[in-house]
Amino acid sequence: MTTTLLDGKVALVTGGGRGIGAATALRLAADGADVAVTWQRDAERAATVVKQIEALGRRAIAVRADSADPAALREAVDRTADELGRLDILVNNAGAFLVGAIDEFTADDLERTIAVNIRAPFVAAQAAVRHMTAGGRIISIGSNVGERAVFPGLAAYAMSKTALTGLTRGLARELGPRGITVNLVVPGPTDTDANPADGPNADSIRGFTALGRYASPAEIAAMVAHLAGDDTGYVTGAVIAVDGGFTS
Repeated sequence: MTTTLLDGKVALVTGGGRGIGAATALRLAADGADVAVTWQRDAERAATVVKQIEALGRRAIAVRADSADPAALREAVDRTADELGRLDILVNNAGAFLVGAIDEFTADDLERTIAVNIRAPFVAAQAAVRHMTAGGRIISIGSNVGERAVFPGLAAYAMSKTALTGLTRGLARELGPRGITVNLVVPGPTDTDANPADGPNADSIRGFTALGRYASPAEIAAMVAHLAGDDTGYVTGAVIAVDGGFTS
């Protein structure tokens, strides 16, 4: 096994069975970490990610957990630490992308948006820090929509992603004395199932970026991996856009 940047580290990526989460899990494994991923609906895709990580010579587990369920999320964190021996890196990636006009948005939609996008990162971090020592990393995945909602129907989603800025800065201040860093990565348009680069609004969305294109999930994962490493030990409380100039 080749020694790499994250050798000996253990990471948990929520929503790691697809999209940015899967790309992040694979990048962390390629950089040397053992990785746990949570999944909710698609066991087969999560199992594929596990096999890909194992093919890199790293250990991996997939844990079924709905991020809207605090007990399930805490169990996923504890299981990661128990089965893989420790926990060094938490990536809060799982998200709920529910859109709709304010006079049509249901109470259930609002509750799930808040539960998955705001409460879950707090709950996961709360559980993770019980296992982390100095050098721990908490990295959340935000959204360019939190900075610039260019289409109607995004108010609840934008609200939920904006809340991650406050969570990141507050936790960075609280956990700094313990040597744990907390940062927020804010992707721009990224080619995923939820927002495919060949989708019906893709041309308009591309036009809002300075680079005129979507990101690949691997490009977002690269920033997460950078923040997970030792070279960024003095970076905390940062909100880092990886958005192709969407908000410039």
